[in-house]
Amino acid sequence: MEWKLFADLAEIAGDRVVEVEASPGDTVGDALDALLDAHPDLRERVLDDGTVADHINVLRNGRSVHHDDGLATTLETGDELALFPPVSGGSHGR
Repeated sequence: MEWKLFADLAEIAGDRVVEVEASPGDTVGDALDALLDAHPDLRERVLDDGTVADHINVLRNGRSVHHDDGLATTLETGDELALFPPVSGGSHGR
């Protein structure tokens, strides 16, 4: 299973796409654990007191897992996983 990482998360992991050991039937949480085990430097940025920090968006197929069963959401064949940190906008100069 692949994770797509954005902004500083990709920089910390050293790549925008990271392959992890997770299969259909596992959960998003299992895949996240595999990602954090493979890239421990991400743990501090992604977790807050052992849970996903409020400002980190966990997506499965472009949709927040909060709309499903959170980290307990079951993975299916072909799922795309992504982690987004907060993104700030630019200014509109005139």
